[in-house]
Parts: sequence; C-alpha cells; structure tokens
Amino acid sequence: MKTAEATAATTTVLSPGFKRSPKSNGKVNGTAAKKTGVNHGNGGYISNGKVSFMKWTLDDVVYVAKYHRLPCFFAAWFLFFIYVEYTLRMVPDSSPPYDLGFVVTRSFHRALASWPELNSLLAALNTVFVAMQSVYIIGTWVVEGRPRATISALFMFTCRGILGYTTQLPLPQEFVGSGMDFPVGNVSFFLFYSGHVAGSVIASLDMRRMQRWELAWLFDILNVLQAVRLLGTRGHYTIDLAVGVGAGILFDSLAAKYIESRRKPAVA
Repeated sequence: MKTAEATAATTTVLSPGFKRSPKSNGKVNGTAAKKTGVNHGNGGYISNGKVSFMKWTLDDVVYVAKYHRLPCFFAAWFLFFIYVEYTLRMVPDSSPPYDLGFVVTRSFHRALASWPELNSLLAALNTVFVAMQSVYIIGTWVVEGRPRATISALFMFTCRGILGYTTQLPLPQEFVGSGMDFPVGNVSFFLFYSGHVAGSVIASLDMRRMQRWELAWLFDILNVLQAVRLLGTRGHYTIDLAVGVGAGILFDSLAAKYIESRRKPAVA
C-alpha cells in the first residue's frame, strides 16, 4: 500500500487529474482524480478538455520543490549548461580537444612522463586488475552458472568495437604509453569508450547482486584509481571514462532483459 501511495503522490503534479485533499497529508484523493480525468493506464490521468499547466497552482510548485528535489536539481543544471553551451567559445580545429580531466591530472601526468619506471609499474598493476575483472566475469558463468555478467561484457565490448571504429578519435598528443599496459605492448586501441571502466562496473554490479559487498567496494576503489591513471597517461579522454560507467550499467540491464526474454519461451 505504501508503494502505491508513494507512486500516486509522485504523479500528483505530473498528471493533471490529481489533486491533494487538505486532510490527506500529501496523499492523493484517487476517487476525485478519477472523476476529473481519463485513466490512460500508466498511473496518470488526462483532464477533460484542459491542458496540464492550466491546473498547476502555487501549492503544486511548492510540492515539487519539496518532494522532488533531484529533478529540480537537474533542471537547474540543465538551464546552467544551456547558458554555458551557447556562450562557450568552440575549440578551433587546429587545437587539441579540451579535457578538464587532463587539466586536473596535469601534475600526475608530468610525474609519469618523467618517471618511466613508475608508469610501467602502474601499468602492470592495472593489467593485473583487468585480469581480475576478466577472471571474475567469465567465472560467474563457467563456475557459478550465472551468465548475466558474461553476456553483459559481450554486449558491451561488441558495442564498443562498433562505436570505436565508427568514430576514431585522435590519440592525445601527450599520451604516455607502456609495454606493461593492457593490451600488452604499445598497440592500437579504441578510445571511445573505456572497456577497462565498463568491465569494472559490470563486475561490481554482479558482486552487489551476490552481496559480495567488500569485493564490490574494492573493485569500485580500484576502478577510480584506474580512471585517474588513464587520465594521467592520456590513455583516455574523460568522456571515454564517463561513458564507460554508463555502458557498464546499461549493458548489465540489457543482459538481464535478454535472459528474462529467453526464460519465458523455456517456461512456456
């Protein structure tokens, strides 16, 4: 019941047929709502003959600001970045891309560039971490019989290959390579997006599903350190790393939908 009430309260100002009763303590008067609108089967009502915003009141605005702070927060940032986008001076084609992550890790980059031994050591440790990811993700299938993480990784790396080949970004001018890095040796690789980061996210999500909390937090911390190192070596742009996080979450969800879709015919 509480879940249903919370869902209805969330749609109070998002669906025009809903109005709160003064005595309802924020709950929605469902009967009154149904009388004023047409149910479209998705938890909302379309009021008869009136546009949504014509039924908004000051109370509704206060309610949204009080109980829907996260959307309000993103709305404010949306307006801010509209201003930034339309007033920002574009990077000329004769200059390298501007990357805020490169600016933040400038001192770390200088240290890696001037100390090859440190760069190779960190690259070797990062390669070990990638091997840990691979062993865990494959092990969930071949050892534990749970294919979701493995399917997620297959989806993710296939999409990465398609996008990476479709738009081949230039290697950053300050790139610091190492023979100890993965792929082992100074070979070519796709910049967009980071398979290192996405693979870590896929493994971490699976660990949380299995309540392996300590291991999940360890992978998250190592993933952050990995991202800092990749920025420091100029091995990835910041956008590659950010999209890597999103890709891990997205393909984990798609793998779950795929498995569920295959279970239904089997059950039938």
